Parts: sequence; C-alpha cells; structure tokens
Amino acid sequence: MPYRNIAAALLLLPGLVALPLNASAEELPAGMVKRAKGTAHVEREGKKTAAQPGDKLFSNDRIITAADGSVGITLRDDTMLSVGPNSTMSLDKFAFDSTSHQGTLQATVKRGTLGVISGKLSKQSPNAVQFNTPSAILGVRGTEFVIDAGEGGE
Repeated sequence: MPYRNIAAALLLLPGLVALPLNASAEELPAGMVKRAKGTAHVEREGKKTAAQPGDKLFSNDRIITAADGSVGITLRDDTMLSVGPNSTMSLDKFAFDSTSHQGTLQATVKRGTLGVISGKLSKQSPNAVQFNTPSAILGVRGTEFVIDAGEGGE
C-alpha cells in the first residue's frame, strides 16, 4: 500500500514542478491603451492592429500614429505616455515590481512626439528609466516632459 502512494506521488511530481514554470512564463503587460484617436496602430511581432482603449501593451510593442492619430497609455507603474500625431514609439523594455517599485523602463521615440508624466518607477529608481531618440538619450528624474524626435525614420 505505501508503495502505491509513493508511486502516485512520483507520477504527479513532474506535473507539479512544471506548473509554476507555465504560470511564470506568462508575461505581465507593461500597460494599456487608455485613449486612441484617429489612425493609430500597435505593432507586435510584425503584426499591426488598430489601437483601441483597453489594449494591453507589452515590451517590444511599437505604437505608430498617422497625422490624425494619437494614443494615451498608462503603464503599470502609473507612468503616462501620450504618443502624438505622426509618431513611432517603441516600448523596448518594461519591468516593474509593484511591491518594491523597482524595475526598468526603456523606450525609443523614432519620430514625432511623446509626452511623459513619470510614475513610481522613476521616483524609486530614476536611473532605470531611459528614453531614446535618433539624436539623444534622456534619463528621467521624476518629472513631466515632452520629447520631439522630429521627422526621423521608422
């Protein structure tokens, strides 16, 4: 009888060990689209979809707007981003621990404008927040600002 219990436990063990791996493999969204106006798209893994309020955003997503488009985004650390018309912004990397407020935010504005109201991450870890443009790299120290990358390329 005890051998059956041990055998059953050994059969279940691989499934129990794999369970947390599957749960942790699911990436948390970096944030979400709060507002989308005009022609605006989210590009993920080469596929473009129209930006809609409620869309989840992840690291490596690109936001692309046309002349009539704009997108408002709120990240998990409460950073607010406003992507202006004729803009391309890549959310290169985002990680945030809601308990310690540690993590990283890296984004690139390839063209157009981006308004930023920094959130918890830049207040707790200012060196972990970075915005890149074709001509400059900006570090954030807990503030509000606008980036204008001009007419740069895609």
